[in-house]
Amino acid sequence: MFATTIAGVLSISAAAIFSFSLLSKVVERMVSLSVGIMLSTSLLHALPEAFESKADTRTLFACLLAGLLAFFLLEKFAILRHSHHHEGDGHHHEDGHDAHEAGRAGWMILVGDGMHNFTDGILIAAAFLANPKLGLVTGLAIIAHEIPQEIGDFIVLLNAGFSRMRAYLYNLICSMMGVVGGVVGYFTLEHASGMIPYVLVFASSGFIYIAVSDLMPQMQRRATLKETIPQILLIALGVVLVLFVTRHH
Repeated sequence: MFATTIAGVLSISAAAIFSFSLLSKVVERMVSLSVGIMLSTSLLHALPEAFESKADTRTLFACLLAGLLAFFLLEKFAILRHSHHHEGDGHHHEDGHDAHEAGRAGWMILVGDGMHNFTDGILIAAAFLANPKLGLVTGLAIIAHEIPQEIGDFIVLLNAGFSRMRAYLYNLICSMMGVVGGVVGYFTLEHASGMIPYVLVFASSGFIYIAVSDLMPQMQRRATLKETIPQILLIALGVVLVLFVTRHH
């Protein structure tokens, strides 16, 4: 429990410091970075890990399809609408619009992040049960690979209208799913370990849906060469960050 709590708090706090001090003034452009981070985390790390397991491939693809459709329905029926908007973006809205949007927006990224943290908690529990030293190393590795992903989450939430404090608090609450995963993994390890590939696939479906259906169309509205070059470079930077961290992980 201590390891999962520290892993969540350290990764969230480090990402918040970096995001708020260096990136908050260019949130709209930094959406490109979050696209690179989310897609590469899902397609180059989480999904390969899930498909390399002993889980049935067809079932995993079915889970991916179900996850994509589930996030589509959540957004379609405005249960957890993900609407990108922030102060000073040039849009004209009535008074109180931003506060209203902040209360409804950005929730899908938190759902996917919570599922991912839950899986990380299970992995930490499994490592500690195998060897306490392995558990400590696993906890440190998870902190390292969480930081670039959390930076992407902060960018999305700020762009959705969340204040810095709300973005930090909600991300911190989601990180506590790692503690829940650790407890579940400790007491029901055999059953929980069998669910890890499916949790990874569902979390990945959320990140893929957000990047492809929401963030990338938003980027396409800025089609000039002057805007496109920074977008490509930032997407590439997001991919490189994830590849660097997960290679060491």
